[in-house]
Amino acid sequence: MRNSPSNTLLSVPSGGLQISEFPPPQLITDKTKIYFSLIIPTYKERENIVRLVKVLSELLEEVIPDDYELIVVDDDSPDRTWEVAQSMMAEYPNLRVMRRQQERGLSSAVIRGWQVARGSVLGVIDGDLQHPPEVLAQLLRSIEQGADLAVASRHIDGGGVSRWSAVRRFLSRGAQVLGLIFLPGVLGRVSDPMSGYFMVRRRCIAGVTLNPVGYKILLEVIARGNVAEIAEVGYVFCERKQGESKVTWKQYVEYLHHLLRLRLTTTQVGQKFSFPIGRFLRFGLVGLSGVFVDMAILYLLSDPSTLALPLTRSKIIAGEIAIFNNFLWNDAWTFADVAMQQQEWHHRAKRFLKFNLVCLAGLLINVLVLNLVFNFVIPNRYIANLIAIAVATIWNFWVNLKLSWRVTDVK
Repeated sequence: MRNSPSNTLLSVPSGGLQISEFPPPQLITDKTKIYFSLIIPTYKERENIVRLVKVLSELLEEVIPDDYELIVVDDDSPDRTWEVAQSMMAEYPNLRVMRRQQERGLSSAVIRGWQVARGSVLGVIDGDLQHPPEVLAQLLRSIEQGADLAVASRHIDGGGVSRWSAVRRFLSRGAQVLGLIFLPGVLGRVSDPMSGYFMVRRRCIAGVTLNPVGYKILLEVIARGNVAEIAEVGYVFCERKQGESKVTWKQYVEYLHHLLRLRLTTTQVGQKFSFPIGRFLRFGLVGLSGVFVDMAILYLLSDPSTLALPLTRSKIIAGEIAIFNNFLWNDAWTFADVAMQQQEWHHRAKRFLKFNLVCLAGLLINVLVLNLVFNFVIPNRYIANLIAIAVATIWNFWVNLKLSWRVTDVK
């Protein structure tokens, strides 16, 4: 292992949140370049930090022996997490520690850590053991295979959450939908834009002034960085065993603030993701079949020559049957590759519920766009209706693609 020069704390960088293309000369302790720098932002993680450093060091010594560094960036924890980490530096020479007393916040802590890092690949992992360390090997492999950014995702094959409440799941999904509306070119590039577990090539964010709000630094990296190829690795978000959760309503407010700031200050948003045309065409054909199903059921239920039920009741039943028809076809055809990974009845039931909710929102969007276009743009009800249908169809497809047909549970 490299010999650590001392067990002194790192100086906290000042000034703007900008990463240099190369490490500052005073940080290079020998001629050998470090490949990987992993930042561990902490606050009141005294009960977790010892085990985390031990596990990470053992894993990285196997994968990239003596070619890494761990940097704990602590926000002056009242339980003196930084002091515990500092006491471990003699045993783990690749460990470095920073104590921040004037600044606060996870995102800025990560960037300050990156500013003093010596690696050509920069990463971040939570300090609470909710991010499984063993996924690091797969993320590193993705970088070695050419990716600029490797993200640990809860929303692809092999990923999930262990025991989240329904409220937390709802808030997480709602936040992602808002992100897709505000920043489709950013959130549309990855399946889990809320992830705080990833690594990026230094050159992709070098020279860029980062301006994060709250916890979601990945959004900042994708939106402002020069990131071409992105790879994703599935992981299961584990429940915290020690310490206390930092998730509060404040983080959701900060997330909204961050979305608005990125929307207003980035010019490349929307240009860095590909739209799945083939899947969208299949989705459109399925939607067309739903129109015929809706019309046929409406006729059978409401026509005076058949059951003659009230029109409103007939329309609700017909609409729901059409939605069910569309769900079955989408599940078996449009999104078959995803559906095959989760075929149990409760998985299908959850997808159907999400599909229903997304379609209901799409109906509201349809009505809203219809009225806006008809009253303010084109005073032709039929053209306005076609535009409204097109907007609602794109909404239904994109949100269902990102939320309904996705692997989110594990056994």
